[in-house]
Amino acid sequence: MPIYEYECKACGHRLEKLQKISAAPLTDCPSCDAAELTRLVSAAGFRLAGGGWYETDFKSGGKKNLAGDGGSDSGASKAPAESGAAASA
Repeated sequence: MPIYEYECKACGHRLEKLQKISAAPLTDCPSCDAAELTRLVSAAGFRLAGGGWYETDFKSGGKKNLAGDGGSDSGASKAPAESGAAASA
């Protein structure tokens, strides 16, 4: 569930609320009871959790962290080694 930020146009009170995406936006300010709350646009903060999400997960043995190698050249340097191994097999 996302956390939404709200600001009251009447008194300037700001708050955050954990709500379902399908939930209706809040309208009443808890500070001054005016129906002037508006939802703010803010940076999304999220966390991917669980198995299989990250290329940067802990690797064992000789496996490298490909995401930390600098991007596109890590795949290019790996390709000739793989094609050479496949040709000899």
